[in-house]
Amino acid sequence: MGLWNAIKGQAIDVIEWTESSDDVLAWRFPVEGNEIKNGAKLTVRESQTALLVDQGQPADQFKPGLHTLETENLPILTKLQSWPYGFKSPFKSEVYFYSLREKLDQRWGTPQPITLRDKEFGSVQIRMFGLFSYHLADAPSFHRKISGTRAVFGTDDLAGQLVGVVAGAVPGAFAASGLPFLDMAANQSALSATMKEQLAPRFAELGLSLDSFVIQSVTLPEPLQKALHEKQSMGIVGDLGRYAQYQAAQAIPEAAKSGGLAGAGLGLGVGVAMGQQMAQALPQQQPQAACVSCKKSIETGSAFCKHCGAAQRRACPQCKTEAASDATFCAKCGTKLP
Repeated sequence: MGLWNAIKGQAIDVIEWTESSDDVLAWRFPVEGNEIKNGAKLTVRESQTALLVDQGQPADQFKPGLHTLETENLPILTKLQSWPYGFKSPFKSEVYFYSLREKLDQRWGTPQPITLRDKEFGSVQIRMFGLFSYHLADAPSFHRKISGTRAVFGTDDLAGQLVGVVAGAVPGAFAASGLPFLDMAANQSALSATMKEQLAPRFAELGLSLDSFVIQSVTLPEPLQKALHEKQSMGIVGDLGRYAQYQAAQAIPEAAKSGGLAGAGLGLGVGVAMGQQMAQALPQQQPQAACVSCKKSIETGSAFCKHCGAAQRRACPQCKTEAASDATFCAKCGTKLP
């Protein structure tokens, strides 16, 4: 027979669960072929709930406290078993404990970049990362849909499913916001609240309650991030000539290290020369003059005013050379202009 066979035939009279880990969501009390004694004591601690399951079907659920398992405390199980009132014999059922504590620091992210329409860039690929927390709110639903008859079910077993639910909601949330990528960082709190509202029903379907949802970062893939950085740099620099001179000045310490003062002077000279050449290559602003008729500003040398259309130059009657409309004599032959 042995000690194990002697223990195996005993009825269980104390049922409880002391959580050994913060990551456990569901734990099955080890009945191991024994029966639960009529009048057994069931202890459910704070932040726990217990569920009796008979032949795979959820029956009675117990809140925190000390419970005596008798007919009056087991109405659903009594009905399932067709027990007469006041049964005295042990019974076979499984007892599952569930942790109701909030599961913090659950990380989520988009496995692949998500392509979205953008007002400024046309389309953009983004990646998102953040945190969320939840707690188990509906033990019977969670048992039927998620944990089942497993002896232990933890947060790691559920992480992949929840991250998939979150990632699937991202495109719709960002499309509904209408925000361009450059404004997303400034509106992360509002976007987080919107996504939490949209995700809450999806979590409820799994027997969970979504307590918090935070977007920590919204980023571009590395090639797009580099292109955006270059575009922003060009917009900030503005004057390429000055930018080249600035870069040359920044390079002086390195040039001095590698080639002494001569190297520093050479680097500075090359930088200044490049800056001057680049500045000269840029289109120069045309000098301005006043229209002879409406007096508005126009480019010097214009034949007609772009504002009123008045002719700005006239031809010499002798040599046909063009002269300014306010000139008295031809600058080439000296003929008096009409």
